[in-house]
Amino acid sequence: MIFLTIGSHEPFDRLVRAVDDWVAMHPGVEVFGQITERGAASYAPKNFPWVAKIAPGEYQAKVDAAEFLIAHAGMGSIITALRANKPIVVLPRRGDLAETRNDHQIATAAKLASKPGIFVAATEADLPAQLDAVRAKGGQIDTALVSPFAEDRLIAAIRGTIFSR
Repeated sequence: MIFLTIGSHEPFDRLVRAVDDWVAMHPGVEVFGQITERGAASYAPKNFPWVAKIAPGEYQAKVDAAEFLIAHAGMGSIITALRANKPIVVLPRRGDLAETRNDHQIATAAKLASKPGIFVAATEADLPAQLDAVRAKGGQIDTALVSPFAEDRLIAAIRGTIFSR
């Protein structure tokens, strides 16, 4: 099963519609979506089951059962996937499309695109290739490549700031 989650605050019709179209082209692929109440009011998927809200325990069960996750480029979703040792395909929300207040998700996706287990689709047109790529690679990531700690450069920068005062 592939788990689509778009967060709990705003709809993300562009992502939900793109996943729905991809599922229609891949019969037999099981996807389950959590798309928010407002998202459900905008675009309701036709090719996979979904809910507007999901309890935390059930959410974690979906993450644990998933081959991989599909999400917006929010850090909560990315961290959840990596902590669960699951690859994630992200499509960043865009400020110019009023999907979010600014383009911070584009910057996040660009920064994390080279990290193991994170597959970035810059646009919805790129999403099918990224979904196919993660499916071809399998559902687990090498946890040795994903550190639960900050990079040495970040730690050094913080130390430098603190101790320079």
